[in-house]
Amino acid sequence: MKFRIPEYKAPDFTVPELANAPDCSFKAADRDGVAPEYFHSTSMFPEYFKVNGEWRLAEESRMDSSVVLRPDGRLDVVENRNLRKGDMVALGRSEDGREGIYIHTKGFEDEETELDDQFVFRQGRSRETSYARDYDRLFELLNYERENGYIVWVMGPAFAFDHDARACMQSLVENGYVDALLAGNALATHDLEGALLNTALGQDIYTQKSKPNGHYNHLDVDNKVRRSGSIPQFIEDYGIDNGIIYSCVKNEVPIVLTGSIRDDGPIPEVIADVYEGQNVMRQTVKKATTVICLATMLHTIATGNMTPSFRVLEDGTVRPVFLYTVDADEFVVNKLLDRGSLAATTIVTNVQDFITIVANGLGLEWKRYS
Repeated sequence: MKFRIPEYKAPDFTVPELANAPDCSFKAADRDGVAPEYFHSTSMFPEYFKVNGEWRLAEESRMDSSVVLRPDGRLDVVENRNLRKGDMVALGRSEDGREGIYIHTKGFEDEETELDDQFVFRQGRSRETSYARDYDRLFELLNYERENGYIVWVMGPAFAFDHDARACMQSLVENGYVDALLAGNALATHDLEGALLNTALGQDIYTQKSKPNGHYNHLDVDNKVRRSGSIPQFIEDYGIDNGIIYSCVKNEVPIVLTGSIRDDGPIPEVIADVYEGQNVMRQTVKKATTVICLATMLHTIATGNMTPSFRVLEDGTVRPVFLYTVDADEFVVNKLLDRGSLAATTIVTNVQDFITIVANGLGLEWKRYS
């Protein structure tokens, strides 16, 4: 069956409570980085603001930010730290139109997503959940997005610890299923360690056996990359020909590496300033139509917070942004379930099994251990 993007159903602004709603109030920020009192904070859903009698959609949205009305009438969603003195900031804490603000939470719902029965036996997602249908939908989605969308992968270092996981992810990159990669120093360092030394944290990536003095391996790789001056130069200097980072560089897939206070090294491309890192991640997420978060709680929650449930295309069409989160810990995946069933799909499993199933389900060839 051909994959179909759910059709967006815009609000009916002719209903009396919206047609008769007042304009949204805006107040100028009186200093940089500080919103006026009673500012409106955004969600991941489509949000409309009534300006001069017309309901307007704030297009590039994200959670926990302010909405600024520009002189040309554009509505910009701005992190409070990025507000500037004089910015006209939306005010209002209600969401049903009474203050000229309407949050549309059911724009993509259909008969399949609606449920009349208020008693549901299993609301959360656990190891006992059947994910067969989720995988089938994901295969269809990825094939659709490869031709029509922008797929962002958010990855923890667990991939780098397994030969098959690295090989499967490399195949996904090489076959066009990865448009951008968000990760930290650990994923890049250990993946490059696997490429150079066939270990991750000193353990063989296939047998999992520790190598003598192997705890130095990732530190040595960090140091070598720093000596080379960049990841691409390291790949050239040492003849690297495998792995996730290698395939991204080879296929010109953007990599955004953001730092942690516990990082070793780090390698040169890692963005050390947390807010600069967030800004760069946000610019990448703004392009995303599907986001897949894998085995990284902090990056998953951060990315989820800056990813809206919708995207406005160049022709004005509103489409959903699909968010998947995969982790062996039920707490991590359920952390984002409140985004809504369409916007967030969660799978409880280890990511090595997940990515192997995905690569095989897409019919990709990948290099098995030999």
